[in-house]
Amino acid sequence: MSIALLFNAVLVFLSLIENLFTRIPKTQIAAPKTILISGGKMTKALQLARSFHAAGHRVILVETHKYWLTGHRFSKAVSRFYTVPTPQDSADAYTQALLEIVQREQVDVYVPVCSPVASYYDALVKAALSPYCEVFHTDAETVKALDDKYSFNQLAQSLSLSVPKSFYITAPEQVLQFDFSQETHSYILKSIAYNSIYRLNLTRLPCPSYEDMKAFVYSLPISSENPWIMQEFVAGQEFCTHSTVRNGELRLHCCCESSAFQVNYRHVENPAILDWVRQFVKGLNLTGQFSFDFIQTADGAVYAIECNPRTHSAITMFYNHPGVADAYLDTVPLPEPMQPLPTSKPTYWLYHELWRFTEIRSLSDLRTRLQTLFQGTDAIYQIHDPLPFLMVHHWQIPLLLLKNLEQMKGWVRIDFNIGKLVELGGD
Repeated sequence: MSIALLFNAVLVFLSLIENLFTRIPKTQIAAPKTILISGGKMTKALQLARSFHAAGHRVILVETHKYWLTGHRFSKAVSRFYTVPTPQDSADAYTQALLEIVQREQVDVYVPVCSPVASYYDALVKAALSPYCEVFHTDAETVKALDDKYSFNQLAQSLSLSVPKSFYITAPEQVLQFDFSQETHSYILKSIAYNSIYRLNLTRLPCPSYEDMKAFVYSLPISSENPWIMQEFVAGQEFCTHSTVRNGELRLHCCCESSAFQVNYRHVENPAILDWVRQFVKGLNLTGQFSFDFIQTADGAVYAIECNPRTHSAITMFYNHPGVADAYLDTVPLPEPMQPLPTSKPTYWLYHELWRFTEIRSLSDLRTRLQTLFQGTDAIYQIHDPLPFLMVHHWQIPLLLLKNLEQMKGWVRIDFNIGKLVELGGD
């Protein structure tokens, strides 16, 4: 760690020296806005802050009190940084804190960069903030409907869009009594409520034996209060997307191949997925940011697996696109949604890639890892804004680790992308 700190400190120092001699002229616009962005610990919030700042706007960054140490607060794109109460602890206190920031800083637009839990609360604050600023987020009922994997499935079907066959599960017995002999595909169980641990479990149903299946389903916290979805397993390539939408118009879109633990983003053109998303957001007349997960089969058919009504980390692929702010703020229709520039490199998180070097078992593995490093770009580091890279890795994450050690708490993994320790029962 000390070697990494020395290397990164030198890198950042040289970047700062470089900036003294190569100042980038700030964009001047007629009517700059003040943009409030939440989720300050996450790279996607940093990316949006940089995009709005580069377009000439003023950015206020917000996070909950627990993450006051976010390294992104040191970005030159951030004018002010505030912390607020955790919304699930007190929705009223969270709303009041945001309202005070909006009024104090004369915010024009609030762009929530939500955690899975916070997306609902950011919809609830819309009524309180709307008299003072625009809230670029959908309403609470729509958030609930889209976040619910089964409800989303039914909405897509109502628009004649392709989705896997799905069943609403509120008790393990429903799975045990299901007649799998009538099905041509296997199934998987997924928690409707976001769960950072169970989301990685893709056990196929039916299990080899009834006893195996009984042990599996009873190991899951399935209940009427915590419903799950049993979804047809569709074999194919997984994709994830980010979409920025205003009044049903898809204004910004990116798509990349997906995996269970997604920390690499390379844009791919996929007209079938683009068309699916365009039809869905238009059909519901949505406004806000939406992430979709898809499976594309060998014959080219696409099936939407789920929708998350919030920003996707794939937006880091827009790191060099000059039009991101306009995609959010302008109301003039676009002939086509903005997509990452052809010159955009795939994005990754350096410390995740370095850890993967411990998994190298062949020359081919080494070649793959080196290609990822040299053909892509780190999502946090930018030569003209280097401090977040240093502070995330040598301030934010180390202090979170020390706090957990002090409290004798464990963690599942370190996620530099979302700037946190993934914990059992965590936020």
